[in-house]
Order: sequence, then structure tokens, then C-alpha cells
Amino acid sequence: MTALTLAGVAACGGGEGETQRPAGATALYDALPESIKEAGVIRFAGDSHPPYRIVANDGKTVTGIDKDVQEALGKALGVPTEISIVSGLPAALSGMLASRYDAFNGPVKDTAEREKQFDAIVWMVTRTSYLIPKAGSSAIKSSGDLCGKRVAGTAGSITEDQAKRLTEWCTKQGKPTLSFIGFADTNGTILAATSGRADAAGMTESAALDVMGKQKDAFTYVTQTDEQGAGVDQLAMLVPKSSGLGPVMLDAFKEIFKNGEYKKIMDKYGLQNVAVEEPRMNTAAAQ
Repeated sequence: MTALTLAGVAACGGGEGETQRPAGATALYDALPESIKEAGVIRFAGDSHPPYRIVANDGKTVTGIDKDVQEALGKALGVPTEISIVSGLPAALSGMLASRYDAFNGPVKDTAEREKQFDAIVWMVTRTSYLIPKAGSSAIKSSGDLCGKRVAGTAGSITEDQAKRLTEWCTKQGKPTLSFIGFADTNGTILAATSGRADAAGMTESAALDVMGKQKDAFTYVTQTDEQGAGVDQLAMLVPKSSGLGPVMLDAFKEIFKNGEYKKIMDKYGLQNVAVEEPRMNTAAAQ
């Protein structure tokens, strides 16, 4: 019997139709939906997206920012967490709506459209950057030089939305539009750029810095400007509204902000410049 099964047995040891409060349960545990209590675990969907999710060769073991954040949230809520690897954002969204997963940590942009089906807990911000192989970077010195170029990015991600805004800017400047090529994950976008299929790979700035740190002297990067429609996008964890998990997950985020775990994680990965002062939920609909 696995440790997870044992945890489930312990959690369901009360009377028929009841879920026994496990030893060590926190104050937030009582507010969790019954479905989470019965499962004894919070199931996260996640694609390969370093440094947020670094997937080992076995395809199952995950490390990175998300793993650390989710473990901290699990401690605050009094339940363990697990990550199942999926093939991109569409699979994560459909999987949550089908109740296969309880949450997805992106990084994904909080939008009014997504808030129709999901509660979005904003816990960081970002700007889109474009990673450029040094071997072919001579013509790209700024984000404006991407006009007329081929840009790889994760399909359905914040990067695709940012690329559309950059394309609109290019048109207004009388320059050719850029071509966006969608891939399932960040690894695919990087491979497209290094193989010559794309001129640049779009991703969050933190992801670009992570790649450059691991592959020294292989890349340069440029960052989209406010004039080009970048702004500062709110990145959120998505939780299906139908599950009722959103409000208690927001409280769990507040707890890890209060106890210092959030700051510790952001400092560990050098993300101080994209940290927020407090978590907020469903910010897009209120704008």
C-alpha cells in the first residue's frame, strides 16, 4: 500500500459518509471542499516550463518554483500536493474542467475571459522576453527588431498574447508583422530557435534568465516594452470556480506571504523583481 493510499485511509477513518480530520490539519483545512478532503491531496496540472517546472528524464519527477510554492501551500492547507505533467495550457484547462486536476499554476495571465470558469489567484507579475541564439542574433538587438521575424512560443500562453501586441506595434510603425509559431512547451520553443525554425523564443523574463544561466554564452534576450503593448501582466494560479477551492487557496497564499515562505522562494530563484506585495484573486474582472 502506498504512502498516498495510507494517507487516504487515515483521512477516511471516521463514520460512514464522513471525512476524519487528519492529525496535523491546519485551520485552513476545515475550509477545504469535501472533495479535496476525501482525496487527501491537491492535484496540480503542469507542463514542462523551467524554472517553474523542471521535469526529470522519468517524465514524472518535478522540481522548480512551482514545486516549492505548491508544497508551501500544501503545508498551509494541511494536505499534500502532487503534479501531473500535461502537454500544454489547453490540456491543463480542459483537465481541470473535467475534474482531473484541481489547479494549474501557469505562469498564466489573469484575464476576464478565464475568470468566467476559473478563480485566478495572482501571485507574481512578469514581462515577455525573447531569447535569441547568439549564432543568429546579429539582426536582433532590440524587441523592435523582431518585426518580420519568426517567434516561437507556447501555444495559448501569455507569450502568444504579447506577440500579437508586438505585431500590432510593428504594423503601426510600418514594419512587417512577426510570425508566431506555437509549441506545447518551453523546451519546444527553445529547440525551434536553436534549430533555425524560429528566429527567437518568447517566454517570461524569469524563464529567459534561467535558460541563459544554464547555457552560458549561447543566447541573448530582448524584452518587450510598454510602448509595444507589454505592460506588466498579472500571473495567476487557476482553480475551477465549480470546485470552491479558490477562496481557501487565496487564504493559503496569504498565509505563505505572512509566514515568509513566499519571500524565501522568490529569493531562492532570483525573482524579487516580479514579486507582489500581496496575493489577489480575480483582478481582471474588476478592471
